[in-house]
Amino acid sequence: MTQRAPAPNPDHAIDDLVRSDMLRLLFRQSPFAVMGAYLSSLILGWLLWDMGDHRKIAGWLGLLSLSTLLRLTLIIAHHRAKAVHLTLRRWELVYWSTMAVSAGIWGLGALFVMPPANFLAEVIVLIFTVGLAGSAVLAYAPYGKMTSSAIALVLAPVTLWFLLQPAPLLRGLALATLLFAGSALRTSSVLSGALTKALRLSHEMELAHRISSHAAQTDALTGIGSRRAFYERGEQLFGYCLLNRCPLSAIVMDIDHFKQINDSHGHHIGDEVLQRVGGLLQTSFRKTDACGRLGGEEFAILLAGITVEEAIDVAEKLRRAIAELDLRSPDGDSISITASLGVADAGADLQTLLQKADKAMYQAKLNGRNRVVAAAEGALSAAMSIAEQNLAPAA
Repeated sequence: MTQRAPAPNPDHAIDDLVRSDMLRLLFRQSPFAVMGAYLSSLILGWLLWDMGDHRKIAGWLGLLSLSTLLRLTLIIAHHRAKAVHLTLRRWELVYWSTMAVSAGIWGLGALFVMPPANFLAEVIVLIFTVGLAGSAVLAYAPYGKMTSSAIALVLAPVTLWFLLQPAPLLRGLALATLLFAGSALRTSSVLSGALTKALRLSHEMELAHRISSHAAQTDALTGIGSRRAFYERGEQLFGYCLLNRCPLSAIVMDIDHFKQINDSHGHHIGDEVLQRVGGLLQTSFRKTDACGRLGGEEFAILLAGITVEEAIDVAEKLRRAIAELDLRSPDGDSISITASLGVADAGADLQTLLQKADKAMYQAKLNGRNRVVAAAEGALSAAMSIAEQNLAPAA
């Protein structure tokens, strides 16, 4: 026996949507973060130029230029790429890798170009690294761990160097930097968590809205349109056909002797009959048609662009398909399922059109059931009272 595939987990789908939103937000903020970091390095290089080694500064700026170009190329590639080209996980990994390289060059390079025994230059370098680390909190807000990595890579080299110096002032500055880093890491964690919760809540609300909308629009037992959905769609079709002067036909259908089926075999068999008929209706009509369960065992279909003659053929095929449904009782006995169908194609409004089709359906029941009858102007009113009296106990 083949095993059924496990049903999709809505939580997993929401997790993927949240990750996708976070990745888009990350790439949307990246151009400003990347260019901001590069401009900071240019300004720092300019400030240190007269105090430090020109070759070291130029080499550092050259490496940052290459890493910046690499990151900008990645951002452009993500903007142009289709979703199928890379998975979320691979995009995150590639971004994280380029960020780590750039932050490492910045942190180690700032220590490398810092002039020795020059307090002013040392303080300037520290200020720039602290500023760049602080900007990472906003730049990488969707990803707390990425923010932590960026802060550590930028701040660690210079801060550790300050801690190892004999001058109390430098060690004091290092301790203050560590306090700032701790605060920044905490802020990053809180910000990332809040953003994740907000995005998740947004998608959960969207999912709940879709589920409730689908429930309101779908008959729970048969899977076809509910009465409300049918009339909403029907008004749209009626207005469209009226505006474009194209025919609109209605079929109203009632399952014959449905009460007897319920009484003889139980309501669970009656529910199965409705489900089988609903499944047949779902596969028998176009997406442009309106199909719904009006209540009980009564169904209705609206066919746009179909004349009454064509609708009669459609109804006859449906009648035969219902009669061929193979359904058995718990005892194994075959259960006969038939339907009476009424067809109409003219009316001042949707309600009038459906009333005419409904009267034709009653005429089909009066004529012996399991048949299709088309509405005729003025031909049914005399038969309605007789039909209602004869069919009331068995309908």
